[in-house]
Amino acid sequence: MKNLFLLFTALCLTGTLWAQPPGGGGGRPGGAPGGYGQPTRTFDPSANAAKGNSSISGVLTDSLSGEGIPYAAIALFPINEPKPVDGAIADEKGVFTIAKIAAGTYRLQITSVGFGNRTIEKVEVAKNQDVNLGKVILASKITTLDEVEITSQKSLIEEKVDRLVYNADADFGSKGGDAADILRKVPLLSVDLDGNVQMRGSSNIRVLINNKPSTIVASSIADALKMIPADMIKTVEVITSPSAKYDGEGSGGIINIITKKTNMQGYNLNFDSGVGIRGSNLGLNGGFRQGKIGFTVGGHGRAFYNPSETTTLQSTLFNGITNNTNQFIKAFDTGVFGGFNLGMDYDLSKNTYLSANARYGVRNFGQTQDQTSTLTRNDSIISNSYRDVNSKNNSNNIDANVDFLKIFKPAQELSFSSQYSRNNLTNNYTADLLNAGGVTTSKEKNLNLNTNTEMTIQGDFTTPISTNQVFEVGAKGISRHVISDYTYLLAYTANGEYLNNPNRPSDVLDYTQTIGAAYSTYTYSTKSKFTVKGGLRYEYTSIQAMLNSTGAFDVPDYANLLPSLNLSQKISDKVTLKAAYNRRIQRPGLNQLNPNFNAANPLNISIGNPNLRPELTNNFELSVSGNLKKTYVNLSTFGRITNNAIQQVRVPSDTLVGGVITTFQNIGQEQAYGMNIFANVYITPKWTINGGGDLYYNYLTGFTTGANGLSQEISNSGLNISGRLMTQVTLNKGWGIQGFSFVRGSQVQLQGRQGGFYFYSLGFKKDFNERKGSFGLSADNFLMRGQLIRTDLVSETFSQSTENLRINRSVRLTFSYKFGKLNFVDSRKKTRSINNDDIKAGGDNSGGGGGGMPSTGGRQ
Repeated sequence: MKNLFLLFTALCLTGTLWAQPPGGGGGRPGGAPGGYGQPTRTFDPSANAAKGNSSISGVLTDSLSGEGIPYAAIALFPINEPKPVDGAIADEKGVFTIAKIAAGTYRLQITSVGFGNRTIEKVEVAKNQDVNLGKVILASKITTLDEVEITSQKSLIEEKVDRLVYNADADFGSKGGDAADILRKVPLLSVDLDGNVQMRGSSNIRVLINNKPSTIVASSIADALKMIPADMIKTVEVITSPSAKYDGEGSGGIINIITKKTNMQGYNLNFDSGVGIRGSNLGLNGGFRQGKIGFTVGGHGRAFYNPSETTTLQSTLFNGITNNTNQFIKAFDTGVFGGFNLGMDYDLSKNTYLSANARYGVRNFGQTQDQTSTLTRNDSIISNSYRDVNSKNNSNNIDANVDFLKIFKPAQELSFSSQYSRNNLTNNYTADLLNAGGVTTSKEKNLNLNTNTEMTIQGDFTTPISTNQVFEVGAKGISRHVISDYTYLLAYTANGEYLNNPNRPSDVLDYTQTIGAAYSTYTYSTKSKFTVKGGLRYEYTSIQAMLNSTGAFDVPDYANLLPSLNLSQKISDKVTLKAAYNRRIQRPGLNQLNPNFNAANPLNISIGNPNLRPELTNNFELSVSGNLKKTYVNLSTFGRITNNAIQQVRVPSDTLVGGVITTFQNIGQEQAYGMNIFANVYITPKWTINGGGDLYYNYLTGFTTGANGLSQEISNSGLNISGRLMTQVTLNKGWGIQGFSFVRGSQVQLQGRQGGFYFYSLGFKKDFNERKGSFGLSADNFLMRGQLIRTDLVSETFSQSTENLRINRSVRLTFSYKFGKLNFVDSRKKTRSINNDDIKAGGDNSGGGGGGMPSTGGRQ
């Protein structure tokens, strides 16, 4: 009776009719709403066959992505009989087992929303023997009836057991943009106009690309997102409460960007292009697979520009003297990115797989600034300064990895992964100092060459203990080596030779970090649909750091125990309740450590802090989700307490009069408590509306320098609010329309509030030639020239009010076409891959970055 009930529940949840006509919708548990009144067939318990000691098992796999298909329904029929006698529901990885089967000949019928039904006509079961079917491939469902194509439309947003998934390949409104344009539309995330990402108000997150880290992300998340074309992204996964299997990642969570890849037999070639008034892109990606071996190759290029205007009113108090400054900056940003990738995967045997990927990228980012500043004291003008600044932020990046996987039986597998990643970064600026007539009188230059190298190796083993218990164990080693070589130069005349600046000596930071980690997790599920997953992770970190000028400095080694606990209870067929707790560690990133004194703007100077310690965060989460007719709703509450929180701190400069230095410090404690609500509504089968809001209270406490020159404790707190709304309509003959809007209010910082912003877009698309080709037109913030963002910061020793006009109105035209012939053949392996998700990527002024084509490797 247990299996009968499970099968009945699965069929009701998926809304799939074994003998239904085309048009039946459906949704997975926790995902999009189900169909619209379609009936569901169940089987007669009286037809149940005699029980035995044999079993049938396998892994359901998506023919397009190679991923496991969760929660599909599997029905077992005696051969030539119309009624099923047993069944099962696949787990979140697509693994299923039908136990206690009597010897005989059977057929299996498999159903899942968005996939064509599959029947395995003949399965011979011997007495007391188990049958392992291995990978069972399901193809996406496309039915043609009287020249009308009826396709199961994938929901933009789905909720899975341990993550929220945004299906970016269904988001045609972002085509021609970059990854930041995609992430803006993902629930729980907030992306500002510079590409800086927050999750539930925290920027302490880790971004992975196909479950793999990259040094481009370690340097700057914002820069890395600009390098990934939106057309390449298949899904974005948001993991708010990772288990102990993942590296420690800080107070936010994990964002995993999965890029597109076709894994079927045959060949494919995808062409994507776009042109617009703010940027253009061009990409070509292809793949070929024959038999046991497959290859992928691709490349892309992207160029953009963006003007802005910034007005700053600033007051500083230093040694009892108050200086007031007015500054106006007119800036123009340009960027050109390129990336290339090559991948190979090989089936060593039926259940043994090997894959390798290499990615190389380049990035050239430039900014020109016209700076005009007026310094006053006691209402008297001290000086006027005029500067032309040319900044260069260029890099090249390489990532290479090899992954091995051995599957012994469903849910039991052993994997080994290795990765090498290197980012070479040049972050320079040259400033011409001008007189009132615009004539250059002197020059200054800052040269900063950086390298960031990572080597990683890990092993993982997963095994079921019984039909409702899974045990995982693994170990990992990471070695990171960072070098920052910086030089300050002066030319005392317009045509003079550059000489070393005696007031700012050059130096070299040599920073090595070695991490050893081990973890174990245990998952247990009950008949009442209660699941508990607990884990413990141990990490030991050793650091060696030195400056050429002063020698080695003491950064003690540290060890951390990081527990995690995830609970899930399915209250009914439509409602699921979840609770989670974890502790995470967040180590400082490259730009936070880099001690280079960047004075491209002498009023706003940035410098890193190589003495930063890691921050530790305790995360708590409680959520409820469910389907109510045509509406899916998710409501979650969360809390996080972070000790040694790494935040930006600002103090008056002791060398540049009127200037403020921004650096990073372990400020003390940061607390955040809030809630998120999200809903997805199917108005009709072709028209969806989704949206939600985020509300959280933030409290920060730390230390800074007071007016008396001594350390002073300060604190700040307040509410932070954001919301989004999106709609998408699928029209006849391949037409579609999408609208999106997002608004974020001002945010609490330790020394003030950062200004809020809004974003909106409207897009159209047209598919043609049986969906092989498409073109689209979209516009962002098109109703006005730009938007003004105001930020106010204050302490005892300075105040700063900044108004930044972002001229970001854009229109772009896109075109894409797919070539090739692919067959739905069982040719795709599962893969494991490396996740280095423990590094903090920096604040709003993140610099640096690299280039690199995202991996097209497998998913964890």
